[in-house]
Amino acid sequence: MADRTRMQDSKRARSGRRAAVLAVACALVAAGCGGGGKKAADGGAGASSPPASPAKAAKPGLPGMPPVLDEHDVYAADRPDKLAPHVKDFPSRVYVPNTGSDTVSVIDPKTYKVVETIPVGVQPQHVVPSWDMKTLWVNNNRGHDLTPINPANGRPGKPVDVHDPYNLYFTPDGKYAVVMASMDKELVFRDPKTMEVRKTVPVTCAGVNHADFSADGRYFIVSCEFSAELLKVDTAKMKVVGQQKLPFRGAMPQDVKMSPDGKTWYIADMMADGMWVLNGDTFEKPRLMPTGKGAHGLYVSRDSKTMYISNRGEGSVSLLDFKSGKLVDKWHIPGGGSPDMGGVSADGKVLWLSGRYNSEVYALDTRTGKTLAKIPVGEGPHGLAVYPQPGRYSLGHTGIFR
Repeated sequence: MADRTRMQDSKRARSGRRAAVLAVACALVAAGCGGGGKKAADGGAGASSPPASPAKAAKPGLPGMPPVLDEHDVYAADRPDKLAPHVKDFPSRVYVPNTGSDTVSVIDPKTYKVVETIPVGVQPQHVVPSWDMKTLWVNNNRGHDLTPINPANGRPGKPVDVHDPYNLYFTPDGKYAVVMASMDKELVFRDPKTMEVRKTVPVTCAGVNHADFSADGRYFIVSCEFSAELLKVDTAKMKVVGQQKLPFRGAMPQDVKMSPDGKTWYIADMMADGMWVLNGDTFEKPRLMPTGKGAHGLYVSRDSKTMYISNRGEGSVSLLDFKSGKLVDKWHIPGGGSPDMGGVSADGKVLWLSGRYNSEVYALDTRTGKTLAKIPVGEGPHGLAVYPQPGRYSLGHTGIFR
């Protein structure tokens, strides 16, 4: 999903899955090579150290990575309103990239109103918090640059040249930014502050887009939507160490998320209409768990008990109970919708999701599932970021915090 044509694949999935995939490929930018070394104004993403972590760490992880707070819960630092000192004074906002309007809509979550519209580059896909959480990077996919936004005042800085930045992640040690160069078929490891290229890793799968890191940070799993594949990448070696084809004809894997105990991986699949359940350590063949049409985004509750799965093709959100490993509920958006990417509010009470095909954003009560608001925004809203959020550092995407 890198542009408007790409956004339509799930909505029209049942009427022509293969045709949708071909249309996407034709509409996207041609492959190129990574570049860019400009420094960002108004708060570039540095790799300064996060607050010191308490003891009670798990087994040794990636060198330089802050130890986890609880070996049984990688999200232990994400409790309600547990904001790091350097972000606690940031104004609470929802930043929405509009792929068809080349803007970012800024929503005040208290009033459910758009308070500002920021012009950015061509086809912004995701708004990504930097590893040190001091900068928000807008991924302008077809504009081939990143727009930094200072979350302290909401001001955009000077764009930084980065080729094909469909999505952006950061290694747990804060050493590298990892650009998901979808159409270039590359994982590009860059300096997290200047975005200068450190290493380019060509891949043989098509459409690298989402990822998550293991509990010890030593590897990460990547989804490849156009070739229905998964990659396993060694973080320190910056090398693909595993690759497999998903056992479903026409599969299109999307968001990736790990369970709190670090033992199970979930990969949303918009064509298989569910999630793949994977053991990341063994990287054996996963099983499919049906959730709903167009399964897309995956988000963890503030108490680490539940995962919210947005089903973009049917306007619903499924709830997975981590302890039992079973689906326990499903919320339907009144009047329908196309819930895509988003995040959970700092207090854990509201789930925010972009309405990809409806030019709107949804706010859902996490206690009742009630739709609190549908907020009009620009065209093709995609990877919105709720900010600030609890945690010590960011692994990227719309906000994966540890």
